[in-house]
Order: sequence, then C-alpha cells, then structure tokens
Amino acid sequence: MSDSSLISYNMPCSHLSFVCFLGKKGHKGRGKQFSNPEEIDRQMKAQRELEANGGVEKEEEKSSGSDDSSSEEEDVNKKKSGVEGLIEIENPNRISQKSKKVTELDVNAPKELSRREREEIEKQKAKERYMKLHLEGKTDQARADLARLAIIKKQREDAQKKRDGLKKEKEAEDSKSKR
Repeated sequence: MSDSSLISYNMPCSHLSFVCFLGKKGHKGRGKQFSNPEEIDRQMKAQRELEANGGVEKEEEKSSGSDDSSSEEEDVNKKKSGVEGLIEIENPNRISQKSKKVTELDVNAPKELSRREREEIEKQKAKERYMKLHLEGKTDQARADLARLAIIKKQREDAQKKRDGLKKEKEAEDSKSKR
C-alpha cells in the first residue's frame, strides 16, 4: 500500500515530508514576524532625515544623473514621429470653461432653460389647454362623457316616471278597496 492512498482530504499529512492540504490552507497557524528594534530605529531615522531635507536627496540624485539641461529641453521639444504628429487626440465630450469678461455678460438676457425644464413647462401648458377644451366639451373624451351622462339622465327619468305610475295605480287600488 502506498503513502498516497493514506492521504486524508480533511487532515494534513504530518507523517509525510510535505504538507498536503488539498483544500485551502488556513492562515491562523503561521509563525509571527517581529521587526528588529535596530531596523525600526534605522527606518525612523531615514524618515526623519527625508522630512527634514524636504525631499532634497531625490532632487540631488536627479541633478547628478543629468549634467546637461539642454538634453532635457530637446526631449520636450522633440517632434512626435509617425501618426502621433498627425492626430490630435481630444475628448469631444469635454466642455472647456471659457472665462468671460464682466463687460461681455448680459444681465438682461433671458436665462435659457434646460431641456427638462422646457419639457415640463410644455407639458403643463398642454395639460391646461386640454382641460380648457374638455370643460368646453370640445374633446372626444368630453363628448363621450356628455353622451354617457345624457343616457344615464334619460334612464333615471324613465325609472322615475315608472315609479310615479306604479304609485298612482297603488293609490287608486287602495282608494277603491276602502270604499
């Protein structure tokens, strides 16, 4: 029987020379790492020096690396080769804010409304127009409502006449039976 057949999927293989966690390995049993006090002191000292110098060390390293300032200017002024020189890439959706002079501003000019505000105002005006026509009875819905009301009114009048007729007949029978 081989060692691989004895491997349990849930338990580590401590009897083998390698760890055989087949699932995810946990992190809680790892060894702790402690910083050396000398290392901490050295890092803090370097941090203080950097803050005291205000980053001068980096600038000194840069200036010692390049003696000629003209070589830097050449890199900046260097023309773009190939397609880069022909195409200017710019975001077409970006709106640049251009400052206006106070003399150019027109305070009396009417303020332009946004699309949503304009649509809202148009919607309200259309609703008012429709309600006015509806009250005058000129819309299709108003005509249908008036026709429906006329039919209901006629049915109620017919029902009232019928009730009155039955009431009169009943009174006539009552008066005959009393005699």
